[in-house]
Amino acid sequence: MKKYLLPAMMLVIFETVAITLWLTTDNLFYLFNFSYIGMAIALGIFLFLRKYQHARRVTQLLVGLYMLVYLGLACRENMQIEGFWYYLFTGVFEAATIHYAVAKIFGPLLFGRGWCGYACWTAMVLDFLPYKVPEQPRRKIGWIRYITFVASLVFMAALFLAHAGNMERIMFWAFLIGNLAYYAIGIGLAFLYRDNRAFCKYICPITIFLKPMSYFSLIRIKSDKGKCISCGKCKRVCPMDVDVTDPSRNRENGTECILCMECVRNCPKNAL
Repeated sequence: MKKYLLPAMMLVIFETVAITLWLTTDNLFYLFNFSYIGMAIALGIFLFLRKYQHARRVTQLLVGLYMLVYLGLACRENMQIEGFWYYLFTGVFEAATIHYAVAKIFGPLLFGRGWCGYACWTAMVLDFLPYKVPEQPRRKIGWIRYITFVASLVFMAALFLAHAGNMERIMFWAFLIGNLAYYAIGIGLAFLYRDNRAFCKYICPITIFLKPMSYFSLIRIKSDKGKCISCGKCKRVCPMDVDVTDPSRNRENGTECILCMECVRNCPKNAL
């Protein structure tokens, strides 16, 4: 039963967050929201341990569609980075600010960039494209993500400085247009660079939050040097070009790991 400790632990963590937010905000929604996400993540990890091939996709669809369709389209909540800036500027700790705090700012100290691998609704679509294993070397254009990050901040600051009215409506349209732009750019880059995760590597502004915190992540892929035969297969199948054979935190592209477990599944010696 030891191998099922991780999904149980993830469920307990999210359930703790759910109950804490429910009691402190007196809002039953948070109990449902984080309980649901915790169960979806725990289910995905459980299925992976049971060697189900599409375990991660199950979690991606359960969480990604919930956040995109239910929270975004039905509830009209902007869970993109613009929504985070909006609530941050208004001084309200709810919706996007809580989501970012749990999934993208403090959560990565525990589970790194697991958000990117299991819950992102943009990556949910991109991972269905044909280039699951990068066919070209990683390009040194990751600086673009800083431009998109600053652009989102400037956009929201400009709205507040201009005292724009009907901000809720603007935020909903920003959510719709932003998602369409992300999908269009992500799909275009995937085919251009033959790499499903090109958008994540070069454009996504969320990584500005995720990367520094994931450096200290407790949950990491580690290599058993006694079993490793240095075949290089783990790096060849990694969608993010991470060198998981290096046990140090300074390993190549270490903060890019999305815990997709492709390296673990494909290791011929079970060294990971």
